[in-house]
Formats: sequence, structure tokens, C-alpha cells
Amino acid sequence: MKIEIIPALDIIDGKCVRLSQGDYEKKKIYSENPLEVAKRMEDAGITRLHVVDLDGALSAGIVNLKLLEKLCSQTSLTIDFGGGIKTEDDIEAAFQSGVAMVTVGSMAVRNPQLFLDWLNQYGGDKIILGADVNERNIAINGWQESSSQELFPFLEDYLTKGVRKVICTDISKDGMLQGTNVSLYKEILAAFPKVHLIASGGIASIADIDCLVEQKIPGVIIGKALYEGNITLNDLQPYL
Repeated sequence: MKIEIIPALDIIDGKCVRLSQGDYEKKKIYSENPLEVAKRMEDAGITRLHVVDLDGALSAGIVNLKLLEKLCSQTSLTIDFGGGIKTEDDIEAAFQSGVAMVTVGSMAVRNPQLFLDWLNQYGGDKIILGADVNERNIAINGWQESSSQELFPFLEDYLTKGVRKVICTDISKDGMLQGTNVSLYKEILAAFPKVHLIASGGIASIADIDCLVEQKIPGVIIGKALYEGNITLNDLQPYL
């Protein structure tokens, strides 16, 4: 089974950035032109992108919508989008911009009924559950807030209600370039063998990707390792 390689494009003020452990104080700008970054990835054979509106994650709705529209209209990448999807208007705007899927995390905790309405309306292929964890508890609001929801009951509840795709980020690993939490993903797949699980957080080398491949994890999001050059687009060719 081939693992799906999904680079992350995190946006603040229309720029491509990375954070460390979700800390907005520790942001590093990698490009003033995210569209160029996306095109470069597309040219290298990447087919899917995970775009996060970090401004939106902290505010009342999507902030970088114009940029999202450009990414969708000026590349042929399959884009899944998260950050700031809090209302019906937000989710409609995201899909109208051309994204293939949206990732929803905070609202699945704050307003489960609204999340389930979206799931029923758009289907389990278009709505991805964002399960971002800090010590097994789900974090929300751009990871600035911890909830009392524990990961496994949270997943079990939504997987019985129609969720099929989950992006699980270990916040303690994210942006640290110290390796990914393979044991957590292994545990999730053992408990829920049918879930389309995308691992996120901590990928530092090709060896980390290979560890996930060994565990038959369906997808992986790569962020800082790609921007820092620990992994190159060339390194990813065998996986594409």
C-alpha cells in the first residue's frame, strides 16, 4: 500500500509559515508567496495539499479566503482546508473556493450537532475530522485551548456516526523535527481498522515516513521537514 504524501501549507497574513508545537509566538515565515510554493510542489508531482488558515483558526471565520481561491484556481492540486470553519457560511465559502475537502476540529468539540449536520450534508469523503491531541486530550481554537474530550472516545463516537477520514496531529511533536508518534497511530488503527488515518506532526526524515508505511498508515502530512530541507521534494519521488 502506498502512503499518501500531503505537504502542509500553513498561512498567516497571506504568507507561508510554520509554528513549533502550535505556538504562534514561534512562527517562522518561509515564503511571502504561498501560491509559488504550491506550484513548485505540484511541479514535483505532489497531488494533494493540506492548507491551514492559522489566522482563521484563532478568529471568528476564514481569513485567507482570497488566497485559498487562488490556490484552487491556479493549481490542479487536491486541497483539504482547515482553520476558521465555524459556521455554515464558512464551510460553503470553503467549498465554493474549490477545495475538495475540509478539516473540522474545534466545531466537532464545541458544536457536535452542527458538525454532524455538515457530515450528513457533504459526506464522509469531504468532511475530515481534525483530532489534534495534547497528551490524549483534544485541543481546539488553534490549539490554544485544551478540551476535556479524550481522543479514543472522541474518535469512536464520530466514527460510528459517519466519519471516515481523520487527521490526527500530536501537538507535542508538531514542528519539532524529532520524529512522529508512530505508537499512537498504530494504536488508533488497531482500535479502528477501517479509518482513513492521516498522521501529522513531527515528521523529520524519510525514515519517519517509512515507519508509518510499515504500520500501513494511509496518509502523512509533512510540514517543517520539507521547508527546512530535511526532506526534499526529490526524496519524496518514490512515494508519489
